[in-house]
Amino acid sequence: MQGADNNFYGTTESLGKNHVGTIFKITPGGKLRVIYDLNRKTGYDIVGPLVQGSDGKFYGAASAGGTNGVHGFNGPGTIFRITRSGKLEVLYNFNGTSDAGFPLGGLVQGNDGNFYGTAAGDARTSFGIIYRITPAGSFSVLHTFNNTAGAYPLNTMVQHTNGIFYGDTIYGGLLSQCHELGCGVFYSVDLGLPPFVKLLPSAASVGATVEILGQGLTGTTAVSFNGVAASFTVESDTYLTATVPSGFTTGFVTVTTPGGALTSNTKLRRLP
Repeated sequence: MQGADNNFYGTTESLGKNHVGTIFKITPGGKLRVIYDLNRKTGYDIVGPLVQGSDGKFYGAASAGGTNGVHGFNGPGTIFRITRSGKLEVLYNFNGTSDAGFPLGGLVQGNDGNFYGTAAGDARTSFGIIYRITPAGSFSVLHTFNNTAGAYPLNTMVQHTNGIFYGDTIYGGLLSQCHELGCGVFYSVDLGLPPFVKLLPSAASVGATVEILGQGLTGTTAVSFNGVAASFTVESDTYLTATVPSGFTTGFVTVTTPGGALTSNTKLRRLP
């Protein structure tokens, strides 16, 4: 994924100094640097993507490792965060029982500032869960899959601008033509989070055009970048463009619509 500093950040599933994977940074020009060598306690086998939080740090889930080796030596995974300079902190160690374990999807930061994800579980203990974790590391299970309504979520959820999360599972559901456990489902999770607007890109300089996605944008009366008014053009009910105004500093973007004010789910970072 591309960070706000314009560099790209990613993971390898194996190798590195400890032979269980790395986290790396690579510039658009191709200069690569390993910023962290994973180990069995930090977690490894990172399959899902990293996500950059509103605090500028990167968050992710490892599908194996950690300090809870209830399924043998490896452990059922961790949730971690890491700075751009490579300082890593484990926020949560999965136990593989009450929390399913084995998170194969990445995290998404909701517009409430918390992170949301799925853990796949395994056939012996669980069909998987949906969970929430705060930036401070407070973990809670929001939903437990039961096969009929889906089993084994493997991908990263997305949050729609209506505030609802969407995802899919590889098995489960009412149809069994393709597998005895079902062919999988698409699902939505409404946690009561409010609608918001999404910015493309996440960093821009003064005078640049920013694309804004949302709902009910027809009739928008104002757009402001961290409190500074901006010129804008409404293209459709779900899409408008705005010009980054002079005097803007890094912060949230607010769109005033007939239905009320919508705030961006992430800060727009000002580039030089």
